[in-house]
Amino acid sequence: MTDGKSYLAFVQEKTGFRDRTKVVVPLVDALASAIKASPTGEHTFLITDYGKPFSKNGFGNRFRTWCREAGLPDDLSSHGIRKAVGTFLAEAGCTQYEIMALHGHSDPKTSEIYTRSVDRRKLVDAAMDRIDLGKIIE
Repeated sequence: MTDGKSYLAFVQEKTGFRDRTKVVVPLVDALASAIKASPTGEHTFLITDYGKPFSKNGFGNRFRTWCREAGLPDDLSSHGIRKAVGTFLAEAGCTQYEIMALHGHSDPKTSEIYTRSVDRRKLVDAAMDRIDLGKIIE
């Protein structure tokens, strides 16, 4: 706990990369409550039906099963949540470096993917606000 805030710390692990980035994010109340209520304690709170931590592939497979059981499209993945969070952060005005810190990216270009698409959309909106399409089309 720092300055009255609790944090969730984890090591970002990606296949094929030597660098493992430590990510530290504020622990929101809802997640803190869920972790506290978990029978596994504070270190592992997503567990298999056998009470063991998920492997990386095992969690991805289970996530797809949960989506299927919920009647969601088959093309959803747990990585899609991560990508959606990156997009939401960029749309909220976060810089690529803030997204980089939250996602554990080691290269700013990886986070730029999110900010670039949002910046481009904002530029298009600003450009369209400057012209009257009705006059151009006439």
